[in-house]
Amino acid sequence: MPAMKIDVFSHVLPPRYLAERNKRAGERLSTQYGKYYHANPGLTDLDVRFRAMDKFPDAVQLLTIAGPNLESVLKPKDAVECAKIANDEMAELVAKHPGRFCGACASLPMNDIDAALKETDRAITDLRFRGVEIFTDHDGRPVDAPEIFPLYEKMAAYNLPILLHPRRTNTTADYEGESTSKFLIYTNFGWPYETSMAMARLAFGGPLEKYPALKIVTHHAGGMIPYFHKRVQFSWDFNEMRMGYRFDGHTLTKSPVEYYKMFYCDTAIQGNTPALMCAYEFFGGDHMVFATDTPYDNQLGERVIRETIDGVEAMPIDAAAKKKIYADNARRLFRLPV
Repeated sequence: MPAMKIDVFSHVLPPRYLAERNKRAGERLSTQYGKYYHANPGLTDLDVRFRAMDKFPDAVQLLTIAGPNLESVLKPKDAVECAKIANDEMAELVAKHPGRFCGACASLPMNDIDAALKETDRAITDLRFRGVEIFTDHDGRPVDAPEIFPLYEKMAAYNLPILLHPRRTNTTADYEGESTSKFLIYTNFGWPYETSMAMARLAFGGPLEKYPALKIVTHHAGGMIPYFHKRVQFSWDFNEMRMGYRFDGHTLTKSPVEYYKMFYCDTAIQGNTPALMCAYEFFGGDHMVFATDTPYDNQLGERVIRETIDGVEAMPIDAAAKKKIYADNARRLFRLPV
């Protein structure tokens, strides 16, 4: 039977990759990240993961490697090796458990672009991966840096998506003069901001203009864009009266909001139905895909799946529209047979 729910943003830390990453990262891997994977056994323990999945037998997962992104904790040579290990292990998981995992998206060593391009080809052509994952910055480098454009060109040619994951750590302080972020501000509010900032750079910095066929899935329902899109358009319209849609050396060929509507979004906002509807109404029913952010919760991965499904079920849309969100859009976007 075809899968009824395809979770396109499901995180994992396979054992060989985890051991090799930790060994090579050394002090660059903060204790903060260690706490995350110890506190989320579903990242590393398949028995824990499968017990949670058993509660939702009509769901399958598309695997991605859990953060931190390789370039933030590894030197280029080590990042290249760990990306290969990670992708090989995810391919093994998909082959061994096809009833659980419908595919994977590649981890890339973005501090070595040539190697990242080669690993993209290997992952898609040899391992049969269904896309790649990148983060909202690459060890401080913006997503519209010219050296990254070959990756966008390649993914547009493959007609497979890029998963865009936010990145900000608690070392980014909330206020000048402080050393760390407090009260989880860096993730609760910093991550949606980082997503929105990266979307702006992709939209207006050239990638979407140059590669209009490029497909990018934004995590956590598109960050701040659905909520603020009217403000975005208003501010651009105000500036257009003086200089046209031209900023920082870039001239747009269409309305700013039209670029934002080129993105896809997922449902990984822990069951917040009004927020889901805000994203749905902005991006449209063909540009929303089901994702849970599993296994990040305090119930071994079960709660985040259940509450995300409950949130989608409560959306005031018809069954056909929900079917698109749960599976049909993912099948088309990732070109999945399930």
